Amino acid sequence: MNEDAIRADIVRWGKSFFERGLTAGSSGNISARVEDGFITTPTNSCLGFLKPERLSKLDVEGNHISGDPPTKEIPLHFAFYEGRQCGAVIHLHSTYATALSCLSDIDRRDALPPITPYVVMRVGKVPLVPYTRPGSTAIKPLVASIVANSSAALLENHGPVVSGLTVEAAAFAIEELEEAAKLALLTRGMQVRHLPPEAVADLDATFKLR
Repeated sequence: MNEDAIRADIVRWGKSFFERGLTAGSSGNISARVEDGFITTPTNSCLGFLKPERLSKLDVEGNHISGDPPTKEIPLHFAFYEGRQCGAVIHLHSTYATALSCLSDIDRRDALPPITPYVVMRVGKVPLVPYTRPGSTAIKPLVASIVANSSAALLENHGPVVSGLTVEAAAFAIEELEEAAKLALLTRGMQVRHLPPEAVADLDATFKLR
């Protein structure tokens, strides 16, 4: 996919997220790998009103070369690009996943239990990454410690982040994460039937997300 198409994808998905209430105000950020670097949403921009020509462009080292100034969450995005073979990274402040990230008693190794096959197929394990100030480079080693086995994470008291081969794949995954978080919170305190380990292993082997 060429750069113009990737820019259009970022704008399209940003608008969709905003209009469906998956991110509010100037929260959330999207990035994608292009042949000679990366395209990201600008800092303090609303995902509902992005312009393709104003998206930020970075070189392969992360230096800003054109467009508006990039999101401050570049260290978070680059931690995924440096640790996984991925083409896009999306970070939102979606309600249910963010609420889940604020709970003190969730499993830090995998904050989302295997409630449905699709959360296993599209998201996989979702570790909880310790809190850092938004935009801090301190996030990089924390993400580096989990990305080999996880394409997504919950940032403590902050929200979800997901990587994917394309913007669309990452979008589908972060939407699935949000829905699974909603189910996890709605069924909290109930007797929930999770997928058994053999079903999770079968999904892992079949879809090879990790």
